[in-house]
Amino acid sequence: MGTTAVRWEQRALPRFETPDLLPRRQRELWDSPYRAAVVPRIADLDVQVAAHARADADDASGAITRFDAEFAHFPAPFSGVLLRSESASSSEIEQLTAGARAISEAEIDERVTGNAPQIVRNVRAMEAAIALADDIGEATIIAMHRALLAESAPSMVGHYRDEQVWIGGRLPHTAEFVPPHQSGVQAAMDDLVAFVRRDDVPVLVQAAVAHAQFETIHPFPDGNGRTGRALVQSILRRRGVLQHLTIPVSSGLLTDLDAYFGALGAYRGGDATPIVEVFADASLAGVRNASVLADDLRQLESRWDFAMRELRSDAAARRIARFSIEYPVLNSRLAVERIGATRPAVLNGLAQLVDLGVLRLANSKQRNRVWINDDVVDALDAFAERSGRREHPRY
Repeated sequence: MGTTAVRWEQRALPRFETPDLLPRRQRELWDSPYRAAVVPRIADLDVQVAAHARADADDASGAITRFDAEFAHFPAPFSGVLLRSESASSSEIEQLTAGARAISEAEIDERVTGNAPQIVRNVRAMEAAIALADDIGEATIIAMHRALLAESAPSMVGHYRDEQVWIGGRLPHTAEFVPPHQSGVQAAMDDLVAFVRRDDVPVLVQAAVAHAQFETIHPFPDGNGRTGRALVQSILRRRGVLQHLTIPVSSGLLTDLDAYFGALGAYRGGDATPIVEVFADASLAGVRNASVLADDLRQLESRWDFAMRELRSDAAARRIARFSIEYPVLNSRLAVERIGATRPAVLNGLAQLVDLGVLRLANSKQRNRVWINDDVVDALDAFAERSGRREHPRY
């Protein structure tokens, strides 16, 4: 049957070259052994969860599949909107918060400081997770992590960690949790990949357990949480629960972070039921939130269609308006690339949308002008508010 409970082993830190530079208490701790987790093998685990949790997970999987089918052909670029929303929510769990405008500005290199560029890199990690979902393995996981941290921490990417890490505290002796010693990471991750490739475990149970195991292993020095939540999207896509969209599971996790972190602790203690419950609840919350967002965007499109009623059906302005749902902050270069129109046609379309009140010119520069769809920014920030965000800086 097996268990998800970790065992513990004693480990020692490498000798500190200049111990006199450490405070006395830290020096004493440094020279004493600490406890590191030894994760169980789960490749062949018969996952035991309470019957109600398994039923909830099945219900949530069905809701995800129905949502994916219903909105697969949504006229706006809804897939990209949901992917960015999930990336922003996952980043917010790590206390990386930015408003929709800031994130969209970072995507067109109009904002290079603050949290927004990091969130955009998480978008790239999610994209890698989805693109490589057909064959989840070590290369897939490392590709997700590379997309996330290649720019900000290039020395950390391309491989699993080669050092001890811990969560909380200055030393592992006082940490909240100490993941496995680096010598055990490769074998633990090989085992996790084998579990992820199984098809005999209910899909949301598999995703929840795989995520918890990933966070327990903590295979990288940084970026584990965001990479682990991207892995969930890979699993849902590989198992066919999702075929077209990204479900903002992280937005559901945000509604009760205490339950999420508590469930990870329970998993390490041998009880997988809470993490399955949390992911079932989060998935349903994500579907509900995304459904509201879809309705909001539909209403916006209807309003814009009315405003553009006198424009030709093939007018560039119509394509730009739809495109602005995915990129509510845009410039003419991006619009030319994405809608396939000439630059003069795009500039004319942008001017028409400003006149009609669909877009707003954000600056008065002659070059590098930027336009904003405030309605979409507001809808995306409302999505974030429903997820539990306490504040959302817009500028």
